[in-house]
Amino acid sequence: MADILIVGAGPVGLTMAAELARYGIGVRLVDRSPHATETSKALAVWSRTLELMDRAGCTPAFLDAGLRVDGASIRSGGTVLGNPRFGDIPSTYNFVLMIPQRETERLLAAHLRSFGVAAEREVELTGFTEAADHVEARLRHADGREETVRTPWLIGCDGAHSTVRHGLGVAFRGVAQGDDWLLADIRLEGAGAPPRDEIASYLHRDGPFVIFPIPGGRARVIASRGRTDPDHPRPEPTLGDVQALIDARAGGGFQAADPVWLTNFRINERKVAAYSRGRVFLAGDAAHIHSPAGGQGMNTGMQDAFNLAWKLALVARGRAGAALLGSYSPERSAVGDAVLRNAARMTDLGTLSNPVAQAARNLAMRFLLGLHTVRDAVATQMSEVEIAYAGSPLSRGPHAGARWDPAHDAGPPPGAGSEPRFLLYAADAERGAALAARFPALLERAPRTPPEASALVVVRPDGYVGLSARGPAWHEAAGYLEALAAAPA
Repeated sequence: MADILIVGAGPVGLTMAAELARYGIGVRLVDRSPHATETSKALAVWSRTLELMDRAGCTPAFLDAGLRVDGASIRSGGTVLGNPRFGDIPSTYNFVLMIPQRETERLLAAHLRSFGVAAEREVELTGFTEAADHVEARLRHADGREETVRTPWLIGCDGAHSTVRHGLGVAFRGVAQGDDWLLADIRLEGAGAPPRDEIASYLHRDGPFVIFPIPGGRARVIASRGRTDPDHPRPEPTLGDVQALIDARAGGGFQAADPVWLTNFRINERKVAAYSRGRVFLAGDAAHIHSPAGGQGMNTGMQDAFNLAWKLALVARGRAGAALLGSYSPERSAVGDAVLRNAARMTDLGTLSNPVAQAARNLAMRFLLGLHTVRDAVATQMSEVEIAYAGSPLSRGPHAGARWDPAHDAGPPPGAGSEPRFLLYAADAERGAALAARFPALLERAPRTPPEASALVVVRPDGYVGLSARGPAWHEAAGYLEALAAAPA
């Protein structure tokens, strides 16, 4: 079988390649850039992403390199509007891990190399042609050499300006937010600086100002700066600009120093309608981009990769029918829609310009964030542990599509190791073993004990409930697995 071709060696492409390689699938990972990301870019790795990394065995390296942040603060002037904490997130990883994207890429590249695979740099996809049973892709190397490769599937993880997406000719619908934003990676000095274990947001009449702690004693600052004439772009920010924002919006009391990255950016909110067509898939920024509010962009893209990789592995090995791949787009597109809505809502709230609307927002936030249930809901949403696939073609029965609580697992999590198998949870171990023997390519050999004796649950390799039933629903379970194992379309 020819290698699966992945275009784009950022966090999403590296995750995709590593997951496929872990499952024994041949991959080629190409990127037109001569080197990996050298700036911090995306910073946050949330709880659900860390849980999924557990399956791959690479979470410890991230925990060693990152900074654990336990909560957030939201202020307006001298008033604290709320202090959401992450300690009640229902996960072993009840925090957000702050780690610069360059470190994320370094760790993922090392993880990928452990499977004998490395990204091929300065190799550009110039075009491709789809056929019924393969994709023919054209590559250009740094020395000008042209190469044509035949791949069973092509995966575009090549960012907002995706060549794969352009080659498909699909629309990237959305809008560009009009404000300029400042980004600065700096050191903060002085007694008034916010604690290193929280994300500090300051809501101001002129726009939001947010501080994210970074490992190594640094911090990321972002702030809106209003609109400028597109024909007269704003000059790159200076350290003095950052200090002026600290004094005006955060009340001063601390100083900006030692900048390593100062830039302006604008927020785009765009998404494709479908994440796949035929044998071509899109993941990460190639499929969806949105406001950095909530820090969910990279996490959503990496979870695209976790979702698709086990499905491709089963189909590539002939253990599941090709129809399984049809679940990728509806599942992840629905998640992309939700992340886009939530990030846009957070940005809109932060950038309200009408003084009356600002006052009403602050009053409402102070009241709502005083409620424990609301604080928990905010943290859970940001952590992405609430993501579910209730409407998926793979979900059957009550609670199907929900995340399977890792606390239910006495053994390795679903999808761990080199085989992407489903797990069966059933009280009747004998009948469970008989079902597993009937579907050895799909089910783990030994059934596990369900949290409730009357439950029969089939859990997917990515840790979501596929089938949920009560009582001796063996016929339903067999039918579910038969549908998955159907002959390739």
